[in-house]
Amino acid sequence: MDRYARWNALLELLAESGRVTVEDAADRLEVSQATIRRDFDQLAQQQMITRTRGGAVANGVSYDLPLRYKSAKHSAEKQRIGEAAAILVTPGTVVGLNGGTTMTEVARALAVRPDLNTSGEGAQLTVVTNALNIANELLVRSRMKIVVAGGVVRPQSFELVGPLGGALLKEVTLDIVLLGVDALDVELGAAAHHEGEAAMNSLMVARAKKVVVIADSSKLGGHAFARICPIGKVETLVTDLSAPQQVVDRFRDAGVEVICA
Repeated sequence: MDRYARWNALLELLAESGRVTVEDAADRLEVSQATIRRDFDQLAQQQMITRTRGGAVANGVSYDLPLRYKSAKHSAEKQRIGEAAAILVTPGTVVGLNGGTTMTEVARALAVRPDLNTSGEGAQLTVVTNALNIANELLVRSRMKIVVAGGVVRPQSFELVGPLGGALLKEVTLDIVLLGVDALDVELGAAAHHEGEAAMNSLMVARAKKVVVIADSSKLGGHAFARICPIGKVETLVTDLSAPQQVVDRFRDAGVEVICA
């Protein structure tokens, strides 16, 4: 286990229990206590945790970890989801993408599709995004037209939020929006932890002809602070094979097409 995967695991332990000792963390991660002490010290320096005598406690931001600490979680499932979501995009259309680790996999899958990267008339894909990392993924790998909404960068997700980006989104029309969410529930709809991200995502939904939610099974049936849109706005859900059948059936009963990858 490399350092970042280990840090991700430690932060997840703290998110679950709120407090963990050096001894318990070393046993669960199967590394030395000296390694855990160094990890705790480095995470505390970055204000991700609070160091205590013999262990650590979670800070209040542990529910919304920076993107670089989330990349190892459910990585195989997210890659499959990304590939399945990319299939829904047709050449020559305008696509909205927001941020997050799953959406990074969607962007990578879009970037390697030859039919989306041709320079023929009417074939070029246009991508509208409010996430700097998504724009970078596509710029270095493809010949798509990239439109980036302005705003203030959130370090946790690399997404741009605020009225500057909202002004641009109000002036465009999207054929399809592929939307990563922090939670999706039949009654509560799609939601995000941060109200600024939710507001930008809600604008994308309002400007799109088709809304596709991209979420691994850990996000289904959960809730988050700020609602993006009701379930009635969601046409398709792309998730992984671990999604419980009864949860999938509830979304289908609500009129949502569910694709399990």
